[in-house]
Amino acid sequence: MAECILEMRDIVKEFPGVRVLKNVNFSVEKGSIHALVGENGAGKSTLMNVLSGVYPHGTYTGDIVFDGKVCEFKNIKDSEKTGIAIIHQELALIPYLSIGENLFLGNERAKNNRIDWDLTYDNAKKLMAKVGLNEDPNTLIKDISVGKQQLVEIAKALGKDVRLLILDEPTAALTETDSKHLLGLLLELKKNGVTCILISHKLNEITEVSDAITILRDGSTIETMVKGKDEITEDKIIKGMVGREMTEMFPPRDCNIGEVAFEIQNWSADDPLTSGKKLLDNINIKVHKGEVVGIAGLMGAGRTELALSLFGSLYGNNIHGKIMKDGKEIDTHTVENAIKNKIAYVTEDRKNSGLILMDDICMNITLSSLQKISKNHVIDRDMESQAAEKYRNQLNIKSHSIHQRAGNLSGGNQQKVVLSKWIMTDPDVLILDEPTRGIDVGAKYEIYTIINQLASEGRCIILISSEMPEVLGMSDRVYVMNEGKIVGELSREEAKAETVMQCIMANKNMGA
Repeated sequence: MAECILEMRDIVKEFPGVRVLKNVNFSVEKGSIHALVGENGAGKSTLMNVLSGVYPHGTYTGDIVFDGKVCEFKNIKDSEKTGIAIIHQELALIPYLSIGENLFLGNERAKNNRIDWDLTYDNAKKLMAKVGLNEDPNTLIKDISVGKQQLVEIAKALGKDVRLLILDEPTAALTETDSKHLLGLLLELKKNGVTCILISHKLNEITEVSDAITILRDGSTIETMVKGKDEITEDKIIKGMVGREMTEMFPPRDCNIGEVAFEIQNWSADDPLTSGKKLLDNINIKVHKGEVVGIAGLMGAGRTELALSLFGSLYGNNIHGKIMKDGKEIDTHTVENAIKNKIAYVTEDRKNSGLILMDDICMNITLSSLQKISKNHVIDRDMESQAAEKYRNQLNIKSHSIHQRAGNLSGGNQQKVVLSKWIMTDPDVLILDEPTRGIDVGAKYEIYTIINQLASEGRCIILISSEMPEVLGMSDRVYVMNEGKIVGELSREEAKAETVMQCIMANKNMGA
């Protein structure tokens, strides 16, 4: 029988008013890649925060046994000294410090109480080589891609002689190429004796690289499946996660598409970072009432930049062109104007741009509609609570009350709060940018159901997503973007992954 490097026994963790972990048992074999899966709010991140000392000993009950010894970590430094390192979904890097400086932050290479910079950068090069990061160690973190930043985090952990590496949603914001590179690196680390715990909603990646998969649901251990011993399929994992079989990934929708209600004509913008470069080039898009229009494209195609330029000119220089709504030209050059014209934008970055994490659900939901809950410019707290409670119930936001902090919600429930905020403005046009990024299959289905409901009410929906199945499965029509241009328009019947890629590659060949 293989040796366990980790056992977590009967772990119980409570927050005010809610028990998040209920006698969880979790064991990991030495030298394996062990996946931990479950819906948002199942307790995955909480369990890992207990393990890594983010939640110190005494704030939970149960035992952590690492390499045969019972551990009582008071903080992250304690767990790191033992050989455990955690890489959170929100990377803990300082953008304006170099790669080398970040690699040894808190673990400085020093002689006589002074940092030895020659040793620092020499060691940095060695660690970077281990993870396949081909960059100058003097490069600032802000100047490298998110995929490379992930590699910096892993190299940083290796610099602390990590034996158990925990990765929380490591590929959520990565391109397909970067994701493959990262998964390949995990397999390489496994060969070198590093044990990995992988938390991810991307079930195809999990089934590809994991030796075992443990499913959590509602704070309890449901089952552990071992590769080579148990049958492991995505359907079986999903059933364990949500407690039921999901025969369809996308809910059915009766299309009742009306007349053109929103139109973008000859829309262009200059890149604010590169002089003389076009960010958006002569974009033309039409959206009918009750229609979901998808925008597909590779990372960097300009989809988010388009959304930001439409919603209050939040990105881009020299933005020009026409926006037509119900046959009339409108002005959206400020966020206030966009909202007045009943346009809403759900950002791809809910934690930094979509929510105020320190504030409660109630405040976040009503933030963009204060005039609706105010009398004589003073907020009516009763009206505010009633409005927040209404959307909490309608969108099935799981929380103990509307006064729970947004930062303490799961990713899926945070996304529902962001949607509630914009639905409360009663928009005619709703631009959704990566609406299901980093959330589980069950929560995704709920978000898709909400999108369908909004479309059935006659609203215009623009859906931007890096997940091709999502764009194809939810859209009535698909526009394909590449290098700031629309390079294809496809009906629902025409929209296939191969057709989308053909549009993109044809445009690349023309530009070559």
